[in-house]
Formats: sequence, structure tokens, C-alpha cells
Amino acid sequence: MNDQSAAPSTSPATGSSPDSDADRTAPEDRLVTTLHSLALPDGPLNYTATAGTVVLREEPDGEEYGRGKPYAELFSVSYVATSPGEEPRPVVFAFNGGPGASTVWLHLGLLGPRRVDSGDAGAPAAPPHRLLDNHETILRDADLVVVDAMTTGFSRPAPGQKPDRHHGLAADRDLIAAFVIDWLTRNDRWTSEVHLAGESYGTTRASAVAARLLDRYYLAVAGIVLISPVLDFGTIVFSPGNDRPYLHYLPTYAAIAHAHGKHEDRLLQDVVDEAEAFAEQEYPALLAAGLRLDPAQKQEAAARIGALIGVDPDWVERADLRVEHQAFLAELLRDEGLVTGRIDGRFTAPAGDANAARMETDPSIDQLAPSYTATINHYLRGELEFSADVVYEIMSGRVHPWSYKDFENRSVEVASDLARVLRKSPHTRVLVSHGYHDAATPFHASEHVLAQLAIPREDYSERIRVEYYEAGHMMYCHEPSRLELSTHLREFVAGADGTEDDGEARATTVAG
Repeated sequence: MNDQSAAPSTSPATGSSPDSDADRTAPEDRLVTTLHSLALPDGPLNYTATAGTVVLREEPDGEEYGRGKPYAELFSVSYVATSPGEEPRPVVFAFNGGPGASTVWLHLGLLGPRRVDSGDAGAPAAPPHRLLDNHETILRDADLVVVDAMTTGFSRPAPGQKPDRHHGLAADRDLIAAFVIDWLTRNDRWTSEVHLAGESYGTTRASAVAARLLDRYYLAVAGIVLISPVLDFGTIVFSPGNDRPYLHYLPTYAAIAHAHGKHEDRLLQDVVDEAEAFAEQEYPALLAAGLRLDPAQKQEAAARIGALIGVDPDWVERADLRVEHQAFLAELLRDEGLVTGRIDGRFTAPAGDANAARMETDPSIDQLAPSYTATINHYLRGELEFSADVVYEIMSGRVHPWSYKDFENRSVEVASDLARVLRKSPHTRVLVSHGYHDAATPFHASEHVLAQLAIPREDYSERIRVEYYEAGHMMYCHEPSRLELSTHLREFVAGADGTEDDGEARATTVAG
């Protein structure tokens, strides 16, 4: 039985329903608010959901926020609890990444009061797809705003504006920061604690937006949630002369190999520990030796790597000890005629070409996305009463090329932004969530970047909480991991001290 009930209302900002034939050359906010109740074990959680697009305007000098010319119409859904409770509640602003991904994944996968029944590796959900009540929603502890970046979801440029203006790290950062300021002002929530939650490239965005809010507006966020983070692209982008990704991906390869039975009778933690030790100690010297490496040493190293990541040592040796991730995902289960997932290495699918050097598609996205696509379109129109005359872009390639023009001749990174926020704002805390089987943003790369942040050692240990899950990039499709992550988020937003020794934290999570 569905515990939700809804009664639509029209936003006073528009004076019309979202389906009206308003003159789109003079854009207006198009918002609709519905009333809901979520049945929880400790009583009902009553809340409003406000879905729609808001018009952002720029001041004459080109700044992001003001009463001047419209330049963007951003789509969001805001959940605000109406049940009696302590005021003001914290507010979590959440977004996914890509670039080009809408926020449907965090919205319906983890944070919102309704969640998709997506299934998991080996058992993806079959149609008809359905929504469930999310009893672990972050709305229990904080109000929630999920916002879609430009050209994703229903977000579009204002009439006469070009979308590619916002297709880049700096412009996207400024747009989302302006949206946060706009939302706090419209809703009179300036005294609420503000948290940012991002996934994947959304963690790049979250770090950059947190710095922008502090540098430009003097708004210090209370918390930054980094789910499957990438803070320095040089650690994960395979390019000539850059050996860092080969080192950082190796522990993820080992974890994925473990998931597919390549390390029988061994604990995942033991395999990961061995792979990390090798990646940090022996592997860098082996790669640095290059042509100076003795053939016997190279053969021995290939055997060691092959045993760790579950592939033929001869294949590793032919790859010059450098295993690229899409090549690995095509090779791991080649003898079974399968390719392995990038977003989540626990997923598999039949290989279209058994001799392909690279994976042709990502089974994890292919098997999860249909349930999200069906349910978000049903949910927005059916339960939240909002519709639009454009496609809801779950994933959009139209954001490319994505501009990194501020990073010419150097790696794209926001670790310096995150460090600056932590240095300038003594009360900001960080929660980092890693999936062991995530071959998109490997956990070891994130560990390395966090350990190199330009912050005091005590801030690293006391203000950054790191958690691990036996799943992939979207670890919330794995039910035990979803429950764990939801608990960690609730503790984090409530200010509970979850920091502890890194190894102890990881061991506890994996054992669970």
C-alpha cells in the first residue's frame, strides 16, 4: 500500500498551472507544490514537495544573482517537512554529475522520500517499474533540494540564451551556487545549516560550489558529502606519460576480481589490503623502471598483478604492466563470454565481440537506467503534478564538449577548493563514500587525494569521515549498502562524530 497522499496546489509565484500556455519569451517560475505524508515506524512524516523551474537572472554587470535579465531556468524538487520539529532544519542540496547526468540517481536512489526499486547485480528490476516509500530518506533529518544542472532533467537556458554557456566547470559551479543563494533567499532559510551532496562529477561540483559560496557570498556550508568522488582527474584519466591511474585502479580491479570468484576463500578486505600495499610500494618503482626493468622482473611483476586482478599474466605483460580500466573490464570474464560493469563491477552482460579490446557498453548503467527513467517520468507527472514540453534528460550528451578552460596545461582538480574551504571554515565537515567495485572513480585515487590535502593533520583525521561499501559507484542499488549509507548520512547531517581510524572504519563496514 502506498503511504503517500498528495493534494496539488499552484505556486503563487506563477499564478498558473505548469501546463499553461504562458508566453515563453518572458519566462516565469513554473512551480507546483503538493502535500504528502510518509508513514514511518515512529509516526508520519508530513512534507511538501515543490517541483518545477525557477528563473535565474543576472545583474547588469553579469553577476549571477539579481533582478536583471533571465539567463537560466533550473529544474529542482524541494522537500520541506511540515511536521512539528526543531527549526530551522538543515537543508541538503544534492546533485549528480556526468557531466550530463540529471539528479534522478540520488533523488530516487538514496535521498528522497520515494525510491526506485531498481534491483541489483544479477537481478535488475523488470518492468513494470515501481516506486517504494523510502523510510531511510534524509528528509527525516533535513529538508532536501535536488537540482538538475543545465541541459539535464528539465533545466534549460532562458529564451535567447545558449546552453553551452553553462557547459563547463567554472560556469556550472557559478550557476549551481547562484541557485543555492536564490533558494535560500526565496525560502527565507539563511539561518539553516547548508549541506552539499554530490555523486561522481557531482563531487567535483560540490567542492567547487562550496568554495564559490564561501569566496563569493561568504556562505560557509556545514557539510560536504562526496559519494564516489573524483577530486583530481589526473588520478583517474589514462593518458600517455601519466602512470597514476594504473596505480590507483589496481585495488579496484582486485576487488572486482574478488566479486567474481577470482580469490576463493579470501576475505575482500585481505585482497584489497594486499592490492593497496602493492600499488603504493612496489608498483610505482616497477612502472618507473620502464625499459630498464629486467625481463625476468617484468615477468614476475606480471604474474603478481595477474594474480591480484584475476587475469592472465601474459596479458598483463603484453600490456607493459599497465592495465587500462575498460580493457580490464573486457578481459576479466572473457573466457565466460561476459563483459564487466564500469559503474559497478559486480554487473555483467554478454560480450558482443568476444575479441574486443575494450568494453563496448556498461552493463551496470544498461541494467539500472531503465527503472530510473520510467519512475522519474511517472513520479514527476503523476505524484508531483509537474510536466513540461521538453524531454526529461536522464543522461545528456548534449553538454559536451565540457569546458575546463581554467586548467590548461594541468590536471583538472578541485582538491585545492576543498582544502581552501576547510582552512577558511573551521566548522565545515566532509563525508566521503567509496564503493569497492566502482571502476569509474576508484577508491584508492580518492584516498590518495584526500591524504594530500593542504590542511592540518588534525583536520584530516577529525573533520573528514570516510566510509566503504561492498558495491559500486551507485552503491545504493545494493540494499545493505543503501541502508549503511543512509545511516551514515543521517549521522553526518545530525553532527554525530563518525570519524575514526581509516582502517578500523573500513574493516567494520566490510565485515558488516
